Amino acid sequence: MNPKALAMYGRKEPDAHTRVKAGVGVIVVDSLGKILLERRSDNGLWGLPGGAIHAGESVHEAALREVKEETGLNIRIISLLGVYSEPNGRIATYPDNGDVAHLVDIAFTAEIVSGQLTVSRESLELNFFSPDALPLEIVPPAVQPIEDFINGRSYNIR
Repeated sequence: MNPKALAMYGRKEPDAHTRVKAGVGVIVVDSLGKILLERRSDNGLWGLPGGAIHAGESVHEAALREVKEETGLNIRIISLLGVYSEPNGRIATYPDNGDVAHLVDIAFTAEIVSGQLTVSRESLELNFFSPDALPLEIVPPAVQPIEDFINGRSYNIR
């Protein structure tokens, strides 16, 4: 794992001051069955479009908003993939402010409805990957949802 990613996800054990942050992750699939991943600007690793759920926002609204903000695409949610909270790989130290959080992600699968693929300030690049040719460096919180999607597992609680 690269040094920036190690710094962000290297902490394995939460402590009494660790906040829990709920977020969404979305596996956006194109018409060829390829998965959209973003190479994140905060650590250089590939991950799913997604992010925090804002107060007063449903998880469905958060998924639509995050994908639009990060990729320029409008999507339609197909299904719930799962809820992921296993601390290993989900304790993150944010590089911009040192905040430590235990990430709980609600992951969805989605298809593209419209829009133009556009790289946001949160991403270094966006690309579609065949499920059998994914990049090697994937951000830890995205690994299990991607694996579950590829293996046809859904409605997971991990």
